[in-house]
Amino acid sequence: MRWALVKVCLAVTTMVVVAFAVPLGLVVKEMARDRAFAGAERQAAAVAPALSITTDRDQLERVVASAGSASRIAVHLPETDGRPASRIGRMRAADADIAAVRRVGRASTAEVPGGYAFLQPVALGSGAIAVVEVHIPEDETTNGVGTAWAVLAGVGAALVVGSVAVADRLGVRMVQPARRLAQGAQELGEGKLGVRVAEEGPPELRRASVAFNSMADRVVQLLAAERELAADLSHRLRTPLTVLRLNAASLGDGAAAEQTRAAVAQLEREVDTVIRTAREAGPRTAEVPRAGCDAAEVVRERMTFWSALAEDEGRTWRVAGVDRPARIPVARADLGAALDALLGNVFRHTPLGTAFAVDVHHGEDAVIVLVSDAGPGIPDPEAAMARGRGSGTDGSTGLGLDIVRRLAESTGGDLAIGRSVLGGTEIRVRFQREGRRPARRGERSTVRRRRRVGAR
Repeated sequence: MRWALVKVCLAVTTMVVVAFAVPLGLVVKEMARDRAFAGAERQAAAVAPALSITTDRDQLERVVASAGSASRIAVHLPETDGRPASRIGRMRAADADIAAVRRVGRASTAEVPGGYAFLQPVALGSGAIAVVEVHIPEDETTNGVGTAWAVLAGVGAALVVGSVAVADRLGVRMVQPARRLAQGAQELGEGKLGVRVAEEGPPELRRASVAFNSMADRVVQLLAAERELAADLSHRLRTPLTVLRLNAASLGDGAAAEQTRAAVAQLEREVDTVIRTAREAGPRTAEVPRAGCDAAEVVRERMTFWSALAEDEGRTWRVAGVDRPARIPVARADLGAALDALLGNVFRHTPLGTAFAVDVHHGEDAVIVLVSDAGPGIPDPEAAMARGRGSGTDGSTGLGLDIVRRLAESTGGDLAIGRSVLGGTEIRVRFQREGRRPARRGERSTVRRRRRVGAR
C-alpha cells in the first residue's frame, strides 16, 4: 500500500509538473525572442528620423553610431537624384529580402547566418524607400532561457520529491497501524490473549483498532466465563459428593465399604483438580443472569435436603424467616447452589454433631440470609473471601464463598463473615430485592468501608 501511494503520487505530480513547466518554458523562450526583436525595432526607429531628413553618408554614419552598435546596423539607400544605390554598415540580409521590404512597405524579419535581420522600410523625402537593417544574434534570442528552464526544472524536481516524501509519510501513517492490526490478529489467533493494538492512524484504522481491542477483550471474557463456569459447575458436584462421603462413612467395615469410601475420595480429588485447573483462568467476567426466585422457598427446599444428613450426623438445626416470600433477582438454580456451598462448608469443616441454623431476614430493599454454626469458626475471613486461596489439603478449593459473594454482588448486595451467636462462624449474605436498582461498584465499596469502620 505504501509503495502504491508513492507511485500514484509520483505519476500525478510528474504529469502536473510537465503540464505546467513545458508551456511555461516555451513562453519564456518566446518572451526572450520578442525582447530581442523589440530591441532591434527600437534601434531601427532611432535611425529612421534621420533618413527622412538627409541621406548624407557622413551624417548617417554618426546617427548609426549613436543609435547602437555600428557593426549590427546597416542602412540601404536607394537610387536618388542620379546617385547610385549605396549602403552604410555591414550588410547581412539578401538583396531579395531588401527588395521585398521596399515593395511591400512593411517591416519584416529574415534569417541570416548567425541569427536574424530586422528590416525596417523608411520613406525618404524624394519618395524612395530606404531600408534599415538591424542584426539580431542567435544567442540574444535565447538570452536567459537556459537559466529559466533550469529554475523550472529545479522547481519541478522539488515538487516531485516533496510530493513523494509526503506520500511516503502518509503511506507510513496508514501502513504501520494496518501492520500492527494484522500482527495483533495473528498473535491473537496464536493464543496470545493479552495482545492489544494502539488506536492510532487514520480514523478508519482507529475504528478498526478499537473494534479489534473490543473483540479481544470479549474473547478473554468469554474464555474466562467458560472456565469459571466449569469451575462453578464442578464445585456444585461437591454437594452430592459430601452426601456420598457421609453415607459411605456410615457403611461400617468391610471390603465393599472401603472400596466405596476410596472411590468417593478419588472422585473428590478429581473434582478438586478440575476446579483448581479451571480457576487458573482468572476472575470471572460474565454477569450472572438476573432470573428472579423466592429465596424463602429455595431455603425451605434445600433445608429439607440437608436436614436428613443433619439427623444422620446428630446435628441440631434451625431455620427461620421462611414463612413469607422474599423475591430476589437471582436464578433459582444459582441460589440453590450457593446455599449448598454454604451448608456443605458446615458439614465439611465442622465436627459431627455441630449445630447450625439458617435465617432469612426481610428488609425494605434487601433480603439477608444468615448461615450460622457452632463450629470452631474461620481464623482468617479475608483469606476465605479471596477466590482461589484454598489449598485443597483440607478439602477446600477456595471457590465456595467466592461463588456466593459474586452472586450477591450481582444483585447489588454483598457477603460478610462474622461470629455467630452459636459461637462459630456466621456467613451473612445480602441480596438486593427484585426490582431495586443494583448498587454500582463504587457504591458497594463505600458501603463496605463504612461497615468496616463501624465494626471497629
